[in-house]
Amino acid sequence: MPGTILDIHVNVGDTVEVNQPVMVLEAMKMESEIVAEQAGTIASINVAKGDMVNPGDLLFSIS
Repeated sequence: MPGTILDIHVNVGDTVEVNQPVMVLEAMKMESEIVAEQAGTIASINVAKGDMVNPGDLLFSIS
């Protein structure tokens, strides 16, 4: 479902662990943490705070 990015907890180059919160998404007045599905380094962040996103949008990548 469409939502809005409320907060981003990482920067490009940061190391993340599995299930580490990366950003917060608000959809239908509920806040959900978006977590890293794998350990690695944040290669890109493709959204900014306040951006509207849709299902299937690439929010960030991990290498």
